[in-house]
Amino acid sequence: MSKPKKPAWIDEFVAFAVKGNAMALAVGTIIGAAFSTITKSLTEDIIMPIVAIFLGGIDFSEIKITLPRLFGEAPLDEAGNVIPNTLNVGNFLSAIINFLILALVVFFLVKGLNKLGNLHKKKEEAPPAPPAPPEPSAEEKLLTEIRDLLKQK
Repeated sequence: MSKPKKPAWIDEFVAFAVKGNAMALAVGTIIGAAFSTITKSLTEDIIMPIVAIFLGGIDFSEIKITLPRLFGEAPLDEAGNVIPNTLNVGNFLSAIINFLILALVVFFLVKGLNKLGNLHKKKEEAPPAPPAPPEPSAEEKLLTEIRDLLKQK
């Protein structure tokens, strides 16, 4: 009994998945997700409380706009209280600050990597060749001939 022939795309996929680019992308995504939780904590646990001090103790997570219910009955929680329909503006502001922190970190990371790349390129480049000496003028050639003739005598 012969073995079924595997499709050619499987080998291509394995080669792609094992290549450095795919693995680097996977590692970058995992590290990015972890870094995102760090910046979220930085924003919510450190930056926003400091900002709240200057805004009179306002907790950004409490900044909400309650919207009216136009149709149907309002949903109730387990205690029988009405669950309000709100726009969570404070959470949105926190998300914007998270984004700005991440963008700033990525900017400096890319800037640093570009600087390292430029340093590496400079080291690899060969130094420029010294300029060739200029061609002697007609007078210099004539004087050289006279000197050589005088040496011979």
